[in-house]
Amino acid sequence: MPTPSASATDAAKTANSGGVQSLERAFDLLERMADAGGEVGLSELSASSGLPLPTIHRLMRTLVACGYVRQQSNRRYALGPRLIRLGESASRLLGTWARPYLARLVEETGETANMALLDGDEIVYVAQVPSKHSMRMFTEVGRRVLPHSTGVGKALLANTAPDEVRALLARTGMPAATEKTITTPDGFLDALEQVRRSGYAVDDNEQEIGVRCLAVPVPNSPTAAAISISGPAGRVTEAATEKIVPILQEVAEELSSALANTAAQG
Repeated sequence: MPTPSASATDAAKTANSGGVQSLERAFDLLERMADAGGEVGLSELSASSGLPLPTIHRLMRTLVACGYVRQQSNRRYALGPRLIRLGESASRLLGTWARPYLARLVEETGETANMALLDGDEIVYVAQVPSKHSMRMFTEVGRRVLPHSTGVGKALLANTAPDEVRALLARTGMPAATEKTITTPDGFLDALEQVRRSGYAVDDNEQEIGVRCLAVPVPNSPTAAAISISGPAGRVTEAATEKIVPILQEVAEELSSALANTAAQG
């Protein structure tokens, strides 16, 4: 059986490498577009990615043809509608994978457990396991809230650059959900500093009077995610917090490992 020549083998490797590289570059451009707010110009993408303009133009033409990007009348490029279906399906799957870990939180803390993602400027809840108590917090899967009034919002933004946090808060306006809601950028940045020091976030009657939430980020999640427990302030006391936070952190680490294994198997 003839052995392929070295040049033929090298050519095949180059072709394979080129195909993978193009795919990596295309996804990198989509993520850069998302980081920029969903709409960018080619020169911006070239400056941030380091790729030459002809390469970016070729990749964007392909993404436009597939519906993942659309070209605006001002010649700038925006994320396309076909990404919505992919994102919604991925969010549902992420919530499904998280449910056993949330169930463990409910079992060990007695309170309702949630998982949330940062979607644009909003927090969206993608999974929940309710407490067995008759008095509990009801947060529907799919519900959207603003980050400044939630524990998960603080957990998700704790390590974001202050100028980016200020820009987000300027866009949302920081409306008060209760009289305890933080409504100033400086106040919110102080709260984020506290999250970084303590390793967890608190919503103390800030989204709903009578309800306290404790939240932690899921480390190294493929998309920024946080898990939380929520319950009546009379049950989620300071004493309870000392017991609940280590459980939250442990479950977040286990969920992180499970997501990493899922990605590796894929």
